[in-house]
Amino acid sequence: MDEQGQVLELPAAPEPAGGFNAGELIMGHVSNSDPAHPLLHLPPIFGIDFSVTKHVFMLWLVALVLFVAVTTLVRAYLRKGVSAPTGAMNALEFMVEFVRDSIVRPNVGTKWVMTWTPLLLTFFVFILGANAIGLLPIFDVLGLVDHYVLHSGEHSLVKGLLHGGATATGNYNVTAGLAVITFFAIIIAGSKAHGFVNHWVNMIPKGLPAFVYPILIPIEIVGMFVRPFGLTMRLAANMAGGHIAILAILSFVFIFTEMFSSPGAGIGIGLLFSVPVSVGVYGLEIIVVLVQAYVFTLLSAVFIGMAIHAHH
Repeated sequence: MDEQGQVLELPAAPEPAGGFNAGELIMGHVSNSDPAHPLLHLPPIFGIDFSVTKHVFMLWLVALVLFVAVTTLVRAYLRKGVSAPTGAMNALEFMVEFVRDSIVRPNVGTKWVMTWTPLLLTFFVFILGANAIGLLPIFDVLGLVDHYVLHSGEHSLVKGLLHGGATATGNYNVTAGLAVITFFAIIIAGSKAHGFVNHWVNMIPKGLPAFVYPILIPIEIVGMFVRPFGLTMRLAANMAGGHIAILAILSFVFIFTEMFSSPGAGIGIGLLFSVPVSVGVYGLEIIVVLVQAYVFTLLSAVFIGMAIHAHH
């Protein structure tokens, strides 16, 4: 306040100069496309926006790659007419037998193994493919090609592909969709094995004191929804977390460059810390790709098996 008691306005603080923003970079990588600028804008149907975003494009890409690869291998194997597969077809057969004999059969039983192997095998192959393709620097290479060769416009399809995350299974909507399939598969499995009514009756153990049931029934109902929720969060968090960790470590290069106003500082921290640690985390991500596909498929098989063998 001045001598007359009037309030003096303080000068506005100077806006920080534009610099490297690690948080913006990381969130831009793991998030989906900007809803206002999708790759392909489509009119909403019943209030649902069906526009094609970055992760929708990745789902299409994964489905296309897997369909072409599996179809090509199987047709080539059938044309040869040999009894024992070789090469890539041998790896595919190993994957099918592993899921059938090591995941599905021990949990659902021999009677139901051929009923539920196709679904669980689809889970395993799709999640493994989506996780693996998400590790490939597809869009980074596309960015270099665009910068030096294509020179596309700011709002072109290529520029749209360069914004947003690349791993479809890092999106909670995708993993929730897979978990919802598991949720209904559990109900269908129990209904096929015991009948629709008995499936719900079997959820509650018999022979308990009467006062336990008012407590146990709500717990079992909550448990029905906790299972798919756990599948959703586990897969998405693990796939997004790896990318966040790698980008955060690599961000030290640019942070140190700005902090010391010297490219040498950034190069030094990159060579001594960021690059070696990122390579190590990337190696762990390769393991996570396999483990998360296995865990999601295994837990789905366990939940389906619990509905089938309720008396156990």
